[in-house]
Amino acid sequence: MARDGARLPIRMSDDQIVTPTPAEEGHDAPRLPAWLRLPPFTPRQWRVFGISTTAGFFDQYDSALLSLALKQIQRGLNIAEGQLGAMLSVIRLGYLLSLLISPLADIFGRRGLLMYTIIGYTIFTGASALAPSRHGFVASQFLARGFSGAEATVSLVILAEEVDATVRGWAIGLQGALALSGYGLAAIVFSLIAIIPYGWRGLYALALLPLVLIVPLRRMLPESRRFESETAARAERRRLFDPIMALARESPGRVAMVVAVAFLNAMGWSPASLFFPKYLQDAHHWSPGQVSSLIVFGGAIGILGSVVAGRMSDRYGRRTMGALCLLFGPIFAIWMYAARNDAVIGIWIVRLFFDTAGATILVAYSAELFPTSHRSAAASATTVAGTTGAALGLLLEGYLYAASGSHWRAIQFLMGFSIAAAILMYLTFPETAGRELEEIAREHGGAARRAAIS
Repeated sequence: MARDGARLPIRMSDDQIVTPTPAEEGHDAPRLPAWLRLPPFTPRQWRVFGISTTAGFFDQYDSALLSLALKQIQRGLNIAEGQLGAMLSVIRLGYLLSLLISPLADIFGRRGLLMYTIIGYTIFTGASALAPSRHGFVASQFLARGFSGAEATVSLVILAEEVDATVRGWAIGLQGALALSGYGLAAIVFSLIAIIPYGWRGLYALALLPLVLIVPLRRMLPESRRFESETAARAERRRLFDPIMALARESPGRVAMVVAVAFLNAMGWSPASLFFPKYLQDAHHWSPGQVSSLIVFGGAIGILGSVVAGRMSDRYGRRTMGALCLLFGPIFAIWMYAARNDAVIGIWIVRLFFDTAGATILVAYSAELFPTSHRSAAASATTVAGTTGAALGLLLEGYLYAASGSHWRAIQFLMGFSIAAAILMYLTFPETAGRELEEIAREHGGAARRAAIS
């Protein structure tokens, strides 16, 4: 018999657990705020959620190192100040490779490709530690970004396909927040950069650890049921570029809409994020330890924006919540790069909250607006759009720095592009919250395929 106040779950099947509500039990029970509760996942859904989030955690560790240790990498590889923007731009362009890798998940399956992308970005991140020059470092990071972008795409798609429509935004938001804690791990080890062997190179070598997780993860992760159903209903074997061709042929308006918002938002977001640790060290004279403390403790608050936005967008709509978050993020970034006192701490936390919230809703849209047959290709196109926008933003930052003599003023100018992304989302995006994926975007393969999926 259960203890007083406890609620016993009723097991309906291996993949369904129903928990009685307080009203059904005949008594009132304390309820946590909505954003603190866990989603009502089945065991299978929890397994998919845990594995996809683990992959994202190490991906974020890798991405964070470039920003956190930029000053040390610059010094170690003798990179001139005026070359930073171009170097970061080239590295960001590595995400373009994901457009060739991610669509393979629409042909061969989500499960296997996720494992191979984890192996790829881990190996090339580790290779960055051995780079003898700026060119070797850029090449390793370029390739790591290609596999990283594909991993993020497949993780998003398999989670979106497995969870229920009513909590899809919540699940994606929680996944994003937990994955972003990998940035916190990078911040912790960055605070030890003075004592870790080989400095920033040692930090990159630690990124090889995820390789030991590949075998158990491969055995535990199931294939997406929607992918299996769509494959079973398909009359012919798909060729390499079929998902990309289907994306252009069947969903041109939607892909243009999502790509435009991702591109514009990244033009401002990427320079503002990558230069922030350098800004604290150069303009505010912070030590690496102080930067790490802010990232770890302040970031723990800021990344809650992902969870809150996901849950709120399920209740009040993706479009309104997404546009508001994309609008407030750049406004606080402009203020942040103008601050010359400790107010920068609070401003950065709020800005991070809105940035992660807006990004969560945008990636949810990239998975929801397209059919199963080319969902990975569509999510990859969004990643590529963000990559090219980020690369162009970083390139423009270099030119604006040359004209203004200040990285910080250059970044403030670039925030106008992110504001334009918020306006475009509100004016053009449809509402998807609470709707099944098949209702939002139907396959063009006929009734038989839709019946197999349902």
